[in-house]
Amino acid sequence: MKAVHYLNQFFAGLGGEDKAETPPVRLDGAVGPGRGLAAELEDVDIVATIACGDDYFAEHEDEALATLLAYLEEDPPDVLVAGPAFGSGRYGYACGTLVAAAAERGIASVAAMHPENPGVDAAGKAYVVPTAVNVAGMRDVLPRLARVASALAAGRELGTPDQGGYLPRGFRRNYFAEKTGAERAIDLLLAKLGGETRTEVGGGLDRVEPPAAVPDLSQALVALVTEAGCVPQGNPDRLPAVRAQGWFRYDLTGEETLSAARYESVHGGFDVTLANEDPNRLVPLDTARELEREGRIGRLHEAFYTTTGNGTPVVTSTRFGREIAGELREAGVGAVLLSGT
Repeated sequence: MKAVHYLNQFFAGLGGEDKAETPPVRLDGAVGPGRGLAAELEDVDIVATIACGDDYFAEHEDEALATLLAYLEEDPPDVLVAGPAFGSGRYGYACGTLVAAAAERGIASVAAMHPENPGVDAAGKAYVVPTAVNVAGMRDVLPRLARVASALAAGRELGTPDQGGYLPRGFRRNYFAEKTGAERAIDLLLAKLGGETRTEVGGGLDRVEPPAAVPDLSQALVALVTEAGCVPQGNPDRLPAVRAQGWFRYDLTGEETLSAARYESVHGGFDVTLANEDPNRLVPLDTARELEREGRIGRLHEAFYTTTGNGTPVVTSTRFGREIAGELREAGVGAVLLSGT
């Protein structure tokens, strides 16, 4: 049986962030982590690796997806495997989008990534094997990913998510439980007391309804907020480059622009070279001041808010949002320009 493996530019050995604009390519056989995956597959050979730069996929999704699917259609595999993408959002989104599209075309597909990766939602009803948040979990996930991929290639049933080792896909099936609800609740409580948190309730990301449009921006107080890790030079408050646990507020009084001599990005999820050449690419203070002078916005808030969105869990990000929004609401801010990566 045949498998095709999807990787981003880094894991395919094409380069790092400097090669994130690489268009789709097809490589013979297994490369990078595919070699470890190949050793774990059962009666399945990785005949080809298809790869694409994270930025290219994000900026040219339709073209990239069409090219990658065309590679699959040239010689349809028994299974498509994507990742592992771990906590990388751009890579995970590409993996999820590709396996969802391939599954719609009848190709058995599975991706691997952290459960809080946005690519999980993009995968739709395709299979997703959970991973650790970073590449340190590679050795653990490859055997589990190989088991699912091998079963899909052979057309074997995977059973429930717990049995098959994949994330719930939103399907509900009735079955007779071995224990009553009360007994299972006690088991969950004892596990929690023992330091292990389990649940029988599937999770999911909240959907936030957008607020009403600002009636008149020329009268509004506008704030600048970013998750691009923009901080004063030297990172005096030690904002982490990944998995931030807090956010910071920096005063803009008297500032007309964010100069490269005074500000930098410490974000660990993208190439910050161009951002550090001109930090206004992260937090557009220069443009916001111009809009303020022209009267197109009423006034700019006296501080900007910053954190690092790289690998930060959803629950932590939600807390950040609530805390920052609370301050802005109290200050009378009517609109926020939120710059991301």
